[in-house]
Amino acid sequence: MTRSIPIEKALDDCLVAFRMNGEALRPEQGYPVRLVVPGWEGNMWVKWLRRIEVGDQPWQQREETSKYTDLLADGTARRFTWVMDVKSVITSPSPQAPIAHGRGKAVVTGLAWSGNGRIKRVDVSLDGGRNWTTARLDGPSLTKALHRFYLDVDWDGSELLLQSRAIDEAGFVQPTKDALRAARGENSIYHNNGIQTWHVRADGTVENVEVS
Repeated sequence: MTRSIPIEKALDDCLVAFRMNGEALRPEQGYPVRLVVPGWEGNMWVKWLRRIEVGDQPWQQREETSKYTDLLADGTARRFTWVMDVKSVITSPSPQAPIAHGRGKAVVTGLAWSGNGRIKRVDVSLDGGRNWTTARLDGPSLTKALHRFYLDVDWDGSELLLQSRAIDEAGFVQPTKDALRAARGENSIYHNNGIQTWHVRADGTVENVEVS
């Protein structure tokens, strides 16, 4: 797993991390050391770091050419996609966190982030994107960091199509999957920040569905 990182980014805010939250990294986290590249996609955060080499050109390694390059509809290649696009996901309700108490008060909550800076706003839809309500953000929004959001709802037991849509301070808006395909074609699968949809059934169970 070898990646090319511009020297300007490496000298700006990248870290070689060996501890987290006061303890050594665990093997699944990249022990003994891993690279931390704030605001950039997770595939850049190389685990089990062995060496760092400096050159005057991109290395054109296997993963960054054959895997993370998008072939666009006009035949050109979109290469070296680094910055984490603005995105959000609802963590509850979700398949792992169904609505167990039945009808009544419920809280829709999730996480939003952007490699372009701070999260400015998050909207939530209960009907698959037809109508949106601005969610409550928890605490200060820090640049290139996760930001939790909440929306209080009074659930009457009807089926829901839950979506969240994040907006960052640079003005970028999390797109629908159709909008993403229109811009980048069908081959862009690794850089997907499209809106995610959860289908909440009447019994409170949740499943992943596609509403473009």
